[in-house]
Amino acid sequence: MFRCFLLLLIASIGVAHAADFQMINSTPTVLYDAPSQKARPLFLYGSGVPVELVSVIEGWSKVRDAQGAIGWVERSKLTDKRALQVRVPLAQVRAQPADGAPVIFEAEENVLLELDEAATSPATTLTPGWVRVRHQDGQNGHVRIGSIFGL
Repeated sequence: MFRCFLLLLIASIGVAHAADFQMINSTPTVLYDAPSQKARPLFLYGSGVPVELVSVIEGWSKVRDAQGAIGWVERSKLTDKRALQVRVPLAQVRAQPADGAPVIFEAEENVLLELDEAATSPATTLTPGWVRVRHQDGQNGHVRIGSIFGL
């Protein structure tokens, strides 16, 4: 019995938990330093910005943005829809998920892209290391996962 418990404990230590990302769905959305509208406002976000969920309490979500800022937003200002934000100076979006594939377009840092496949984490993309994205103008292609925030 002890041996089974020990094996389960050891196995669970190596398990990586996927980050839970959501998207700001309301403009403007205030990031506060505490879970209250009376708290000090830190930033304003526009709609479509991806944030990582850190914790949730009574109508508030503690979130982290692509730049690493952490604070609280009202839970009603978030949606489960996924958006991705470019986090490198220039991300190349390619026709196929390969470094040698033709570049369809380039997206500068902080540009928002739509997730264009049914992925929920880097481990669930159709092609390891890549994710299919769509720009608001309709162009789509594949970008390296390390170039984006929100997956």
